[in-house]
Amino acid sequence: MISTAPAHAASNLPEIADKIGAFIAVARIKARDGITVAEFGELTVALLRVAIAAADLLAVDGSRKKELVLEAVAALFDALADKAVPTLAWPVWLIVRPTVRQLVLLAAAGAIESLLPVVRIAT
Repeated sequence: MISTAPAHAASNLPEIADKIGAFIAVARIKARDGITVAEFGELTVALLRVAIAAADLLAVDGSRKKELVLEAVAALFDALADKAVPTLAWPVWLIVRPTVRQLVLLAAAGAIESLLPVVRIAT
């Protein structure tokens, strides 16, 4: 699974920014030859789990925690989404990319609510 190494890289770091940075750095290395849309989705869910677990430990209100997690997903999208687009689709991708980014963030916002209990049980 493409998300195993990034999740492992983030697991031993104390700060949320360090965890997210390590996750994205290792994910970039794994995706250097390109990734599929399914692999991007897998990385997104894995990052959501890492970011939710880290944000849940912070002493800030719930809306700020959600913002932090969504910022992590946005950073992952900005770093890797282009790698999942075939070369022939680039002209269309350049037009639809902002809309797809918003859709990914909306889906992630909904996923946070459903993953939170799962992550709390696992930790």
